[in-house]
Amino acid sequence: MTWLQIVVLAIVQGLTEFLPISSSGHLVLVPTFFGWGDQGLAFDVAVHFGSLLAVCAFFRRDIAGLIRGGLQLARFRSDTTESRLALGIALGTIPAAVAGLTLAGWIEANLRDPRVIVFTLAGYAVLMVLADRFGGREKNVTDVRIRDAFLIGCAQALALIPGTSRSGVTITAGRMLGFARQDAARFSFLLSVPVILLASGYKGLELALGEAAVPWGELGVAILVSAIVAYLSIEFFMRFVSRIGLLPFAVYRLLLAGIIVYVLL
Repeated sequence: MTWLQIVVLAIVQGLTEFLPISSSGHLVLVPTFFGWGDQGLAFDVAVHFGSLLAVCAFFRRDIAGLIRGGLQLARFRSDTTESRLALGIALGTIPAAVAGLTLAGWIEANLRDPRVIVFTLAGYAVLMVLADRFGGREKNVTDVRIRDAFLIGCAQALALIPGTSRSGVTITAGRMLGFARQDAARFSFLLSVPVILLASGYKGLELALGEAAVPWGELGVAILVSAIVAYLSIEFFMRFVSRIGLLPFAVYRLLLAGIIVYVLL
């Protein structure tokens, strides 16, 4: 990979990981548009790790609360806000973890296709608008119950399919369950931490056990760029989502789907 490819793709990952427009779809499409080869496993691990650093830094107080809640659960205390939220995050992680372990290889081999991305971009754009328009607004992140967490976790498992958008589908599920926009986004981003950590760790282990040489300098730049851009992306989204809603992101998804049909199909 050239330095231009590294920086561009790291920016794309950082920008799209936490906006509801699909980072996996963009990481498939951008190289296709420019005629670049596949960026490879090492790069994917690096930029996802950068995204993980960003979300942990931005929600550091929430992460600390989840750790305290996990320790409370270990002492069989589930009567605090922090312990209930930690339990919700744990339960919400299970569907994506199971789907990732059982289906990720098949999805990687069969669904990284522009035609699939067109369908998921457009289909979830419509669902996103409907959920944002008709979803309730009364629940906040501290109101998350086991049922809510599990359903949002099931939605997160769908994000293995390119073009879906992990944040998009989980925020949509949160809005359908009655959570306010900012609270649906907050829970979505917190729910991403264990999933990205597990995925990065699994892929990182594959990389470490492999025989290919690892370009650590290039990966370090990718991590740094991805982390900075992802942090700014989260800050933008959390600041403005309550005011602008999800419609602009749905429109972008529909436009991008149209461009893919026109250029690639």
